Amino acid sequence: MNNNFAQPAYHYRIDCMKPQQLFPALSFIFCGLFLQKPLALPQTSPLSAFSSAWNDARFLKCNTAANTSYLSKEEKDIIYILNMARTDPALFANTVVEKYPGFRNKPSLKDLPDYKSLLDTLRLVRALPLLYPDSICFESAKCHAISAGSLGYVGHERKTDQCKRSKHHQGECCQYGYKDPLLVLMALFIDQNVPFHGHRFLCLSSYSKIGVSIQPHSAYGYNTVIDFYF
Repeated sequence: MNNNFAQPAYHYRIDCMKPQQLFPALSFIFCGLFLQKPLALPQTSPLSAFSSAWNDARFLKCNTAANTSYLSKEEKDIIYILNMARTDPALFANTVVEKYPGFRNKPSLKDLPDYKSLLDTLRLVRALPLLYPDSICFESAKCHAISAGSLGYVGHERKTDQCKRSKHHQGECCQYGYKDPLLVLMALFIDQNVPFHGHRFLCLSSYSKIGVSIQPHSAYGYNTVIDFYF
């Protein structure tokens, strides 16, 4: 891979949004010994490195894309992790976000106002509805991610007729530079130097449908497009 890629970048867009739909109000086996088949090992959460609490059975419902054939493992995990953060924002703050500077070996993150405000937001926001994969949103995100990646483009404007026809979202996040699901999401959550923390706002809004596509990008290595719909 070209080591001269630009630093990670971000872009967000909100379309057709109603105020009341955005950012919900802040507030506050004993097992038998003679089984014919061996027991399956319990599923390990992608956030288990931050706390074993994420392996709790209540988070299994968050893996809404587990059986979605058109998504890659990384794309599925973006939905899984985002749903876990939305299901228990305070736990996400107190485990993942608190430990993230050390996890990334970037202790200076703790001094960023954007990082501090993320902790505050997650500790106040209520649990949000689960996001479910949507094939129409996926085709919208995929077309834009492929087109933007091949052109080295940064932004939301659809550059091909096909992408203009398939565009389908009411909110969109674009992140440039990462492929790892957690790094993509944490970049959007921290939203460093982004006015009004627009990506964070979208990720913590009451959407119900999501499409995710991660594709190569000629300038940044990778780009991720996340399209949301109510």
